[in-house]
This record gives sequence, structure tokens and C-alpha cells, in this order.
Amino acid sequence: MTIAEDIMTTDCITVHPETDISEAARLLLEENINGIPVVDQDNRLVGIICQSDLVAMQMKIPLPSMFTLLDSLVPLASMSRVDREIRKITAARVEDAMTPEPLAVTRDTPLEELAQIMVDKKFHTLPVVENKKLLGVVGKADVLKTLLKE
Repeated sequence: MTIAEDIMTTDCITVHPETDISEAARLLLEENINGIPVVDQDNRLVGIICQSDLVAMQMKIPLPSMFTLLDSLVPLASMSRVDREIRKITAARVEDAMTPEPLAVTRDTPLEELAQIMVDKKFHTLPVVENKKLLGVVGKADVLKTLLKE
């Protein structure tokens, strides 16, 4: 049975939360990858920055719908969600645009489960961790390469 450890890339590109957004965008484009794990100084996974996170920066600020109740304006959307979207759109550093605490897999996650996660969650990059430390990544291309081996 094929597991994450068999197909993961161990020499993966990473960035830190304080990395400039333009550097993350450059790496995504130059390396032709969809996502980059964000790690702290101890190589612990703290987030992931994907092309879709950077594309989201080009959106307009979503203004919540409001209604009036007893002479007060009441938002129909969570203000914390609006704040997060504003930070993402105006991000200068990776930590402002990344997805914090991303879904990660372990080295013994079976190939079938990796594929299922990628399809169900529409993820292109899955970090592989052990005790929160990054070991590598599995990308869609890694999964596709298993078809060539059969």
C-alpha cells in the first residue's frame, strides 16, 4: 500500500509568517506550485499560503448586509469574518493572507485517503507533519505520478 511517505516531497519550499507577500507570490509562480507551507523558526507548521489566497487579495472588500433594529445597525455577517477578509485583501506579509492551522496528514496516510482529501476539499497541496513539525508535502502531481508506476 502506498502511503504519504512514499510519494511526498521532503525538500519542499517553505516560508515564514513574516515573509513578504510578493516573495511568496514569486515562489509560487517560479516554482510552478500551488501551495507553500508556512513554518515557524522550529519548523512547526503554522499555516499554508496558496495561489487562491493571493488571488483573493484582488477581491473587493465584502461589506456585510445590515438591517435596522431599534435604531441600531445589525450586521448579517460576522464582523470577525469581515476583519479577516480585509486583512487578507490588504496583506503585506504571509501571516495576513495564509490559511492558519491547515489540514495536514501524517507520513502513514494511505494514498486513497490523500486522494479523497484532495478531491473532497479541493486541496492541491497537503503538508505532511509529525508532532506538528513539517516533514514534507504531497501535491496533486505526486498523486498523479503513482499512476505512471502501475
